[in-house]
Amino acid sequence: MVGAGPAGLAAAKAARERGASVTLLDAVDATGGQYWRHLPASRPSANERALHHGWSTYTALHEELDRDPGCEIVLGAQVWAIEQADAAGEAAPVAVHVLVGPPDGTARRGRTFRPDALVLATGAHDRTLPFPGWDLPGVFTAGAAQAFAKGERVALGERVVIAGAGPFLLPVAASVAATGAKVLGVYEASRVSALVKGWLPKPWQLVGAAKKGGELAGYVGTHLRHRIPYVTGRAVVAAHGTDRVEAVTVAEVDADWSPIAGTERRIEVDAVCVSHGFTPRLELPIAAGCDLTPERFVRVDESQATSVPGVYAAGEITGIGGVDAALAEGEIAGHVAAGGSPRDADLAAAVGARRTFTGFAARIEAAHGIRSGWTTWLEDDTVVCRCEEVPYGRLRETREATCASGLRSMKLTTRAGLGICQGRICGRTVEEIVGSPAASVTTDRRPIASPLRLGELAGRDPNTITHRPSEKGHP
Repeated sequence: MVGAGPAGLAAAKAARERGASVTLLDAVDATGGQYWRHLPASRPSANERALHHGWSTYTALHEELDRDPGCEIVLGAQVWAIEQADAAGEAAPVAVHVLVGPPDGTARRGRTFRPDALVLATGAHDRTLPFPGWDLPGVFTAGAAQAFAKGERVALGERVVIAGAGPFLLPVAASVAATGAKVLGVYEASRVSALVKGWLPKPWQLVGAAKKGGELAGYVGTHLRHRIPYVTGRAVVAAHGTDRVEAVTVAEVDADWSPIAGTERRIEVDAVCVSHGFTPRLELPIAAGCDLTPERFVRVDESQATSVPGVYAAGEITGIGGVDAALAEGEIAGHVAAGGSPRDADLAAAVGARRTFTGFAARIEAAHGIRSGWTTWLEDDTVVCRCEEVPYGRLRETREATCASGLRSMKLTTRAGLGICQGRICGRTVEEIVGSPAASVTTDRRPIASPLRLGELAGRDPNTITHRPSEKGHP
């Protein structure tokens, strides 16, 4: 399993229940993923569950796997290459090459795994639309705000605005408020009409997700207790400051997210957290040869199997459906990867939960999905690609001069998306500015970026530890 978040943990547990030996890899130094990000064991919290929904679920999964001799948890494990079956030259579906150790260290150890089955659960990262001033210090992604709050108990500032789109804004506001910061408001870009249209059709399909109502009630209670306004149809369209953010401009936006003139309001802040949804982390699935859907998630069948035999996917890389969908998909993927069937009786609950909670992905997109009018709040000098410092004006002028000849041409001409992050932050934004790309030419098709030194690669021992499948299987 690659990824020790909710989907990866659930997959590992399910595979172990069928008797398979399991290796669980994650690049960071703790299990739980971004959802259950927590203080390190060296300085634990007396009440960790206060910042986490389903904390008991995490602790049960982690403790069971941690004490299980049939499950090896390898943390600090950076996957730097995946070889497909033809290249691997063996019966295993893929070969997974990993470096284990601190990314800033000099003694990382190389390991190669050739499993009977591979479950990918690499999750997603924030997508943030650019706006004037978004590159000022003090402007954070909502995910970064969560990381500081949950993993470090650090307040980003004293006066904080949270903006963007999606239900993720609610837990971020709760986490930031819990650090002692004053949250001045949560600004959701989608209007009430869009939220109703996205969330309320066929309400009976939400019956199985009744516990989400309890979570929502908890967030409402937090907003009331901390007096946090929640305003729809508003967006942060600019940030202002010299050495760091000092204020933001919030404006009312129409159904297409275009700012409505005359509605601008300036708010003094020392931090702003912004999120406009999530982008799946597709580098490893693409390297493994997995097909993507038109919506650009990993294509899976009822078994969570990808188009590559022996490779499974679960969690946010198959659709942004939340933790409950990830847990259900992970359980199914691990069970089937270890030789089970999605029609086995002991998977009935997981299959039902997947049906219920994956429906959230479509509702989230319908209610909170990015609308095209956001580009109207950009100015010519607004930086779009932060790595290469490419402003919107250069992209616009190049698009017009080349008659929007394509994404590859745009990247080569402007260098947008060619910096150190390889388009992870700006890629889909550049695509939308250029126009819809061909399916074969997207910013998702990039190298597996990892802090890999040439010396580490050149110095690899040809007899690097290789883990081969056991008789019971080795997902």
